[in-house]
Amino acid sequence: MKFGIVPINLGEFTNPDMLIPFVQHAEALGYESVWTAEHVIIPKEYSSVYPYNPSGKVPFSPTAEIIDPLVALTFIAAATTRLRLGTGVNILPQMNPLYLAKWASSIDHLSRGRLMLGLGIGWLREEFEAIGVPFAQRGKRSDEYLQALKAVWTGEDVNYQGEFVRWQGFAMRPRPAQPGGVPLVIGGVSPTAIRRVARYGDGWYVIGKDLDEYRTHIAALNDECARQGRNPREIEMTAYWNYYGEGLESLAVYEELGVQRLLINLRALRDRDVTTALERFADEVIAKQG
Repeated sequence: MKFGIVPINLGEFTNPDMLIPFVQHAEALGYESVWTAEHVIIPKEYSSVYPYNPSGKVPFSPTAEIIDPLVALTFIAAATTRLRLGTGVNILPQMNPLYLAKWASSIDHLSRGRLMLGLGIGWLREEFEAIGVPFAQRGKRSDEYLQALKAVWTGEDVNYQGEFVRWQGFAMRPRPAQPGGVPLVIGGVSPTAIRRVARYGDGWYVIGKDLDEYRTHIAALNDECARQGRNPREIEMTAYWNYYGEGLESLAVYEELGVQRLLINLRALRDRDVTTALERFADEVIAKQG
């Protein structure tokens, strides 16, 4: 099992004097990856419903500081050598796909192949409106963007003609360091999101409130992979782990379910500070892995 930290671009992690020593310490302790969250802005008032909280609201203040994920990961990449770098998740249809392809390719090149691009379709209509991007058809637009990203990262001259993307007569330079391009980690648990994972995903960024819900989500992915003729073992699963509530004994269940990476929110471990939580989790869990 691989263990990552999320989110690495909010709260105290926005302090550069704290962030770099912290991620270097995490790397030395054996953590495999760090992951970001993304919102360009969160309005003080919004009617859109956040799907992963019973309150319908994001679990932090609209005034919270959030460093742009790709900027944060570039900063971290320059100060580390082994930590993998994940976006968990970036809102794909809000972004210009060619700029995203260039930024991701550049980060992967400079980090020597450590980027994992987690992507979702978004839920906050008010944020789309502030950016000036249509909220409607964001799923359809995302599907096309995913296809176009894979096409442009081959390093060959691209010719992709779709409804939203029309690229031809150029090649991406530098191309990503990873063969096949930056891994696309698709976020979401709706039936449409799961279909997208099976069709396009190198990985799946999945959130469940408990083990029973994870069992349901993973069974749905297995069924969808069977419909599409995809081997689900080709898809790397990254899941949140409520270690504080579920305890070490739940680790074996996640392994049986086929999860390859568990993410820890260090604030949720309820230590006096995140560095203490970082060290305690490493001692109790990471150091005991074979």
